[in-house]
Amino acid sequence: MRRGVYECLRCGHREVMDSTEPLLEGACPKCGGDMILIGYVDEEGPGAKKQPMKAPSNVPQVLPQEVESLLKKFYSLQPLGEEGGTFVFSVLEIHEKDFEKVLHELEEKGYWAALKRDGERVLLYIFPAAEVKPDNPKIGIALFLLTVLSTLWAGYVLARSYIASLDEFGLPGYRNPYVIALAFSLSILGILGTHEMGHKIAATLHGVKSTYPYFIPFPNILGTLGAVIRVKSPIPTRKAAIDLGVSGPIAGILVAIPVTVIGLRLSVVVPMSIVPHTGNEFYMGSNLLFMFLEKLALGSAASGDVMVFLHPVAMAGWVGILVTFLNLIPAAQLDGGHVARAFMNARNHEYLTLALGFGLMFLSYFWVGWLLWGILVLFIGKAGNPGALDEVSPIPTSRKLLALLALLLFVVSATPAPFYTG
Repeated sequence: MRRGVYECLRCGHREVMDSTEPLLEGACPKCGGDMILIGYVDEEGPGAKKQPMKAPSNVPQVLPQEVESLLKKFYSLQPLGEEGGTFVFSVLEIHEKDFEKVLHELEEKGYWAALKRDGERVLLYIFPAAEVKPDNPKIGIALFLLTVLSTLWAGYVLARSYIASLDEFGLPGYRNPYVIALAFSLSILGILGTHEMGHKIAATLHGVKSTYPYFIPFPNILGTLGAVIRVKSPIPTRKAAIDLGVSGPIAGILVAIPVTVIGLRLSVVVPMSIVPHTGNEFYMGSNLLFMFLEKLALGSAASGDVMVFLHPVAMAGWVGILVTFLNLIPAAQLDGGHVARAFMNARNHEYLTLALGFGLMFLSYFWVGWLLWGILVLFIGKAGNPGALDEVSPIPTSRKLLALLALLLFVVSATPAPFYTG
């Protein structure tokens, strides 16, 4: 009995299945991703008879001539076999260094490709491209409108608290809660939206199909749980993986920095001696970047024994910096995880994800929320990170420098205790 050996396009999980179809959509038992056929095994059980495999009627057993011509233009190949529509070749020589160009031209013919190492060999897999279904834009629009309302409400609550601080200490300042709420909403949506659009633009430039940002409304102090985009086709190269991982945090921080500075200039600074203490005060933690911006915006006013009551716009900027840090954690399929995966194989990145997950749980000594984050990282880490389709081509120096920039941004935005009382 002949059975297919499949590999998940999303998490890299391999499994023998009772099928020889070239692509099994949503069949991965670990993450629910699509599985592609990469080989087959013959098994004989009691009473089993070895039978020739029947070819699927809807899959060609030879590549179309136009696809073969493309492959000859790009590579010198030695055929190794075909099973269920997946064609495997040993690569003798690479003529076209730009794998994205190869993938783009193959996709126009209805095929995808993967370039992998197998010991000393370089293997090329050619298989039918999966259908990418269009999105329903009404869902994204509805979620955005709900997030606008929820962030306006959160901004209003924060504005009332800020105005109360002005009144308590008899300080001058703008006191219209509706305008402040609008400023907060625009700030938080601008930071999160720019972050996700950075990913969207990078994906488009590399030919990766993805959705537009989905905002997530939530009735908390911020009015949202953030925003996400969904990648709907494989990442072609390690260069593209780094660009997709870094683009969001860099785009978001470029908005978060000026928002933070403006918010800090609007914040209330008072001597600590006049602030009553009960021992149950709620504080927002800091990081190297926020401390630098605080000195830049407030100057000598932030020196000495003082308390800074953050304006809601400053809180939006602070959240933007924290979001940058959280996304750059080099685990699983977080933004930092895509960057780290570009430099290591799937197994080593899995070990790194496990170490980071448990490490975050130990950090719950500083903030109990890290316990939840550690569990979340371990949970999403089960799906792994499949990496790029091309894991053979070298990473350009420019992308190595970009990865170092991401590492620097991760360090300066690191916030060991985002919230604490005292």
